[in-house]
Amino acid sequence: MKKIKSMAIKIDTIELEMPVILAPMSGVTDMPFRRLVKRMGAGLVISEMIASQAMVRQVRQTMKMIEKSPEELPMAVQLAGCEPSVMAEAAKLNADLGAQIIDINMGCPVKKIVNGHAGSSLMRDEVLAGKIIEATVKAVNVPVTLKMRTGWDDANRNAPNLARIAEECGVKMITVHGRTRCQLYNGRADWLFIRNVKNAVNLPVIGNGDVVSVADAVSLLEQSGADGVMVGRGAYGRPWFINQIGHYLKTGTHLPDPALSIQHETVKQHLEDILLHYGVSTGIKIARKHVGWYSKGLTNSTDYRVEVNKTEDPKTMHNLIDEFYKQQVSAHAV
Repeated sequence: MKKIKSMAIKIDTIELEMPVILAPMSGVTDMPFRRLVKRMGAGLVISEMIASQAMVRQVRQTMKMIEKSPEELPMAVQLAGCEPSVMAEAAKLNADLGAQIIDINMGCPVKKIVNGHAGSSLMRDEVLAGKIIEATVKAVNVPVTLKMRTGWDDANRNAPNLARIAEECGVKMITVHGRTRCQLYNGRADWLFIRNVKNAVNLPVIGNGDVVSVADAVSLLEQSGADGVMVGRGAYGRPWFINQIGHYLKTGTHLPDPALSIQHETVKQHLEDILLHYGVSTGIKIARKHVGWYSKGLTNSTDYRVEVNKTEDPKTMHNLIDEFYKQQVSAHAV
């Protein structure tokens, strides 16, 4: 695997020293997780997808989703919606609240979002998509970026054309997930097709989809010609993974996973941050999936996750974590 020279990415006036970005993921990229990934070396972190209507109404849950910490900055808030005026208002509200980048979602394949004529549904209506992009860009004084898929289906892979529209409207960076909407998350991401988007615009283009190893990141960059990589599910339970990619791109050498003792402390601190952010009742439920993800590939992790998913009490959760990692250290010492 050959080294690819790491290059900084400029999003208008904002420079990312590392071209590896944490993807926006509903129910995952909340403030505790974003802050952790950023602290470990991500070039940029992006909020969960925020519904623009809910943002304008300032729904309590939505306001919680956009909370940010100084450690994350610069960070982006991702908005989804189908009405130009509402998207514009939501963008302005977020910029006023400190978002340094507004990302427009035209890639979400989830039925609920698509049926509301938002997310990847907008790739079927380039005129409306253009109006939404234009209204959002005009509403704020911060850079606006766009995330989309290759198209609606194999017969309509119009990402290059939508990218040109976005560039004309003033978008400063484009991310392409290498699947159509109709693929959902099935099959393989088409990294090679992303090159068509890169060739269509003079903007930074980020490739996304199926990056679960450093080798995947390098292959994506080679095939797509993209300027950087966005990592989604590959970061589940591995907040250090994005930095491992960045380190390889910069140096050509591999960073090993953190020692088990460091992983142990990372899980415990992440749990505490979640509980502090949400409170115990909600936090313990949200923490279960993260605590479980950290254990993937470790000895007896299936049984451990079953116990974690039953836990209602923080003290019990901490004890389970401590015992599990004590067993891991013993198993690896043999």
